[in-house]
Amino acid sequence: MRDAEAVTFGTSGLDRAAEIRGDADALARARAEGRILPMWRGKPMLDARDQLAYVPDGHAILEDASADMLFLGRSDGVPYFAANLTGWSPEVDEAAMSAFFDPTEQAHPSAPDARFAELRGVMTRLSRRDAELAATAKALQNWHDTHGHCARCGAKTTMRMAGWQRDCASCGAKHFPRTDPVVIMLITRGNALLVGRSPGWPEGMYSLLAGFVEPGETLENAVRREVFEEAGVPVGPVAYLSSQPWPFPASLMFGCKGEALADEITVDPNELDDARWLTREEVAEVFAGTHALVRPPRKGAIAEFLMSAWLADRLD
Repeated sequence: MRDAEAVTFGTSGLDRAAEIRGDADALARARAEGRILPMWRGKPMLDARDQLAYVPDGHAILEDASADMLFLGRSDGVPYFAANLTGWSPEVDEAAMSAFFDPTEQAHPSAPDARFAELRGVMTRLSRRDAELAATAKALQNWHDTHGHCARCGAKTTMRMAGWQRDCASCGAKHFPRTDPVVIMLITRGNALLVGRSPGWPEGMYSLLAGFVEPGETLENAVRREVFEEAGVPVGPVAYLSSQPWPFPASLMFGCKGEALADEITVDPNELDDARWLTREEVAEVFAGTHALVRPPRKGAIAEFLMSAWLADRLD
């Protein structure tokens, strides 16, 4: 797929600068001259234009940040970090924040013209570089928030390597950020495309079928297994198309295409509420927002990227 890396969160050529992650002096210099992205409960700070809002070292908002910052890399020679505001507790609507999509926004008193917002709501408006930085920061911070104890002995671990490692002083184990491989499948049968909806999704929301790759499994076999398990549709030839980091919370989506060997659908109700074939004409209606049942796919997600490419006949 020629434009495979044009997907949201696709590579922007960020210099990850791994060589200075373990160099305290180099990191101190980088922090003094770099730009810092404040994060709160996984949300990046945004300005009035829906762009990432960075602050310099020493900004008042960083008084509420944890001492350890995440080093994200360099862009055009400028170092970038992310800071987690663990010392700030604004009043929030917890029920709204726990919904399928968090619509709430929060403003810190030290940056009243900026606000913290759900990344999925603005990801398509970010530059490619800022999208990669935000995705990296969110995925890394989530890993630290959920992996504070050693998986081997249970003792508390300590952040190392500027956020790219956690060490256990008790048993000596070293832990590294987790990324879960997921296949997402553009399954076709002639002029039709297979879509489904998961339990709990908003009304009218359908997408391509997807599932986690299991240990000892190839991407191709994961595609065939997941489609058959969820929809009862056997799949023949499978090919890779594109990938997308998806930091919600920590996946790498492998976009693949596959050819169905049969039309009949048998839904596993534990996996899907519904699955159906949509003709190319119906998919055009979906994207136009005129389909009677299916709403347009989420902008920025790899499912929308693949479906629009199939609709435009530009998968190759």
